[in-house]
Amino acid sequence: MISRDEILKPIWYAFTALDVDRNGKVSKSQLKVLSYNLCTILRIPHNTSALEEHFKDDDEGPVSTQGYMPYLNMCILNKIQANFDFNELNKMCWTLSAPKHISGKHLLISGAEAFKVWCIFNYLSEDKYPLQIVIEELEYFLRKLLAAMGCSWNEDRFEDYKMQLSAKKKHLNAWELIELIGMGHFTKGINPQTLSMGINEVYQELVMDVIKQGYMMKKGHKRKNWTERWFELHLNYMSYYVSEDLLEQKGCISLDRNCCVESLPDKDGKKNLFIIKCVEKSFEISASDKKTKQEWIQGIKHLYLYIHNSMCSCYTGLSSPHRESRQKRRELRNRLKAEKEAMENRMRQLQLANESKQAQLEAMTKKLQEASVRGDLVEQRRLQTQIELLDQYRRDLEQEKMARMQMEEQVVEKANEVEQYWQRMQELEEMYRQLKKALDDERQAKEDEEALSKLQARLLQEEASKRLELEQIHLQQQEILTQSQKEKQELERERAEKERALQAAQEQLEILRRQREGAQEEYKVVTKKLERATNKTKTWKHKVFNHEGLLQIIQPGNKCPTRMTNWGPAAFTETELDEMERIWQENKNRSHDGQ
Repeated sequence: MISRDEILKPIWYAFTALDVDRNGKVSKSQLKVLSYNLCTILRIPHNTSALEEHFKDDDEGPVSTQGYMPYLNMCILNKIQANFDFNELNKMCWTLSAPKHISGKHLLISGAEAFKVWCIFNYLSEDKYPLQIVIEELEYFLRKLLAAMGCSWNEDRFEDYKMQLSAKKKHLNAWELIELIGMGHFTKGINPQTLSMGINEVYQELVMDVIKQGYMMKKGHKRKNWTERWFELHLNYMSYYVSEDLLEQKGCISLDRNCCVESLPDKDGKKNLFIIKCVEKSFEISASDKKTKQEWIQGIKHLYLYIHNSMCSCYTGLSSPHRESRQKRRELRNRLKAEKEAMENRMRQLQLANESKQAQLEAMTKKLQEASVRGDLVEQRRLQTQIELLDQYRRDLEQEKMARMQMEEQVVEKANEVEQYWQRMQELEEMYRQLKKALDDERQAKEDEEALSKLQARLLQEEASKRLELEQIHLQQQEILTQSQKEKQELERERAEKERALQAAQEQLEILRRQREGAQEEYKVVTKKLERATNKTKTWKHKVFNHEGLLQIIQPGNKCPTRMTNWGPAAFTETELDEMERIWQENKNRSHDGQ
């Protein structure tokens, strides 16, 4: 049976066609005519006063779709039976809506073919208003149309069109689809008759649930003669007509699980025979060739298998495989859309968490960079101090070297003077060898030699003291270098500790995130328990109040004025009323404390 959503689609077109001002409202007189035509086509008794009764509070003015839908559901759609002609409903609604949209357009297809494209659009469109067809269903229709015409699928052309469509919008309405097919965007160079046959084949398959159709020869039951008939294979029956215009139906073969199909050998001059055996009678049929015969046999067998599987799975009603395929495609699109939205939400959450972690890492990195800069400044200052000390030491060495060179020059000069003096002494010795003063000269020479040795000793002592000073300066320099290396190692160790601290902080952040997710799960469980406890408390309160209202002890009354309650005058005493008020107040406070 046709679903209510599919019936509403052509009715929506009829309603919008009556909306001349395009403000979403239609006059009551037009709705009366539309309702009468719908009841006639759907074979429902028409109640002329139902519409007036439904809109009795709105005497004047047009009616919107929101106001007409309750009447349509209650008085028309809820009374639909399975014996109406859905094609007649489509034709009526097409007659109302088509002239406003396709008149004046030079299309390559006729009005009947445009009607079939409109019906295919209604079949493939989404159950949302205004009706539109998504790009996946458009591709499905175009592939079937080109396959029916025997043409190859041009993927590049469709991708270009899809890009153009995505730049504007992602959907097409019925009139845009008719214009797309009628202008030959995907069927350029194809014979119009071939295009008409392709549209008709897709229409028969999708809308009319015709699985297979064609001419074959059938053997009569009484005269046993062979007559050419037009056969159409549907979901659970196969009908045959005089011709393909379907004006005169000659019979119908019910295909249930008690039927079977078998191939027959050639006989009586007929080839490509097969037989359909039913409970009451059998049908012998001759196909045009072996391929056609095999296609019909396989099609009928597939239907038997489909009907058997549907019944085994406790399927309450059979629907076309194309309808099930359409529903699966819709469910797949909805599931992919939901998964995409969930993935986008997850990505946004991850991006926010990543940005937070990135900010923390940037702060830690900034601190590390500042510490590194401070360490570099300290290291530079120490290196500068070391360089200054080295320069000072170098200057001291140069000064000492200059002093030593001057001393050596003085020593050379003294040595030259001594040598000259020694020569003079030799000359004096030679001149005054025989003189008595030889001893004095010799003594004087010894005294000079002692003075020279003292001078040399003093020079050696000064050199040793300078060497000691240089060694002390060298030791100080080594100590400064050692201290610089230790401080550098200390800075490296501090940097490593900070990096370990950063890694520990990241691990702690991950643990906290997991704990937060666990806490959220526990909060959900506790919330469910609290809701169950609240419901139980409300039920218990109701039972207690009912019990207190039914069980009363009869006691002597007093002369005080009686109070009127739901149980009548003087149903409770003052003490009972006070006690009930106290119990009610305690239960109320306890429920608030529990919440």
